[in-house]
Amino acid sequence: MRRYITEFIGTFFLVLTIGTTVLTKTPLAPVAIGAILMVMVYAGGHVSGAHYNPAVTLAVLLRGRISLADAVPYWIAQLAGSVPAALTATYIVNPGGVPALSPSGRGLMVALLAEALFTFALAYVVLNAATSRDHPGNSFYGLAIGFTVAAGAFAVGGISGGAFNPAVAVGAAWMGLFAWSKIWIWLLADLAGGALAGLAFLALNPQERTPLEPSAT
Repeated sequence: MRRYITEFIGTFFLVLTIGTTVLTKTPLAPVAIGAILMVMVYAGGHVSGAHYNPAVTLAVLLRGRISLADAVPYWIAQLAGSVPAALTATYIVNPGGVPALSPSGRGLMVALLAEALFTFALAYVVLNAATSRDHPGNSFYGLAIGFTVAAGAFAVGGISGGAFNPAVAVGAAWMGLFAWSKIWIWLLADLAGGALAGLAFLALNPQERTPLEPSAT
């Protein structure tokens, strides 16, 4: 249970930071988002692995560092953390009406591609920096993960919304930032990116196929 609560807390503060910085149009929002993810990864990594992202949990599941029996409650905890965070951010900022991102036409395909690519990058970094036998007990995994999200947000945040995380996408929809009718774009792209990262990690690191006890992630 302490792992699930840790996932709830980390996801809550990630979505809260995303909401307050995006709704207030903070210029350096990607820096704040990457920073809160970094510190929450350091705070909860030793307890739950600090996924805070259903796509990352899927990658870790395919990589063999978590069982399906644990992955499902992780997903529930992450989604449960995103909704109250979204409501809290909306209450704090009180933005009024905000335009919801609703890609269509070429923009839909671009959003799918951008989200899938940078979610792949995020999950791939998590697996290599935080789960590889080649980096036992390293101290840089939080920085690597946080900066990956910041880089992705700067690179494609204005194109796809820069969720890279199904729980963030759900929270963004609650805040009115993403159109509910198009939520499938982020769910599909982000989960696909996470799954591909898990498969790529195993293909490039066949020695890692033996399941290990959870540690950093």
